[in-house]
Amino acid sequence: MRRITELDALKVFTHPLRIRLYRALTATRAATASHLSDQVDEAVSLVSYHLRKMAAHGFIEEAPEHSTDGRERWWKVSSERGFSFRTSDFADRPEGVAVIAEVTRQLLVTRLERYERYLGEQAAWPAEWTNASFSSEYMPLLTSAQLQQMADEIGALMARWSDVGKAAEAAGDTEGREHVAVQMYGFPFRP
Repeated sequence: MRRITELDALKVFTHPLRIRLYRALTATRAATASHLSDQVDEAVSLVSYHLRKMAAHGFIEEAPEHSTDGRERWWKVSSERGFSFRTSDFADRPEGVAVIAEVTRQLLVTRLERYERYLGEQAAWPAEWTNASFSSEYMPLLTSAQLQQMADEIGALMARWSDVGKAAEAAGDTEGREHVAVQMYGFPFRP
C-alpha cells in the first residue's frame, strides 16, 4: 500500500470526483476516460482532466497494453493495494491538518453514498449476498498503541483477502464474485 506523505499528493483527493474515479478505476482495473465518464456521469473532458491530475502524482498511470488502436488513452491504478495516509505526516503545518480533514470528509461522503446506494438496491441482490453483508460497530476500551495494533491487524487481514480475490481473478475464476466494500472506522470518542 502506498503511504502518502507529500501534501500536494494528498490534495489530489480533496476533490470528490477524483475519489470516485480512483475507485471506479480500481474496480475495473483499466479504463478510458470515456468508459469512466459513463460510470461517474460526467463529461469526458472533465474526467480526462482529473485523470491527468491523479497521474501527475503517481496514483494512476497509462495502460497502453489495453489499447487496440492507439487512439484511446487507457488508465490503471499504479498501486494494487491503494493508498494510506497518517495525520502525523502532516500535523506540523496548519494547511496539512486542513487537507487531512478535507480528504477524510470526502472519503466519508463517498463511502456513505456507496453504502446508501447498496441499501437502496439491496432487494435486487440475491439472498446469499444480502445475508453475507454486514454492518458492525464495536466500542472497545483501548490505548492508542492498541488502536494502532488493531489497525495494523485489520490492514493485514484485508490485504490477505484482497490477494485471494486477485489470485482468483488472475486464474480466471470470476464466477459468483462481486466487488465488496469493507468499511470500518476506528477512532477515539468520549460518551
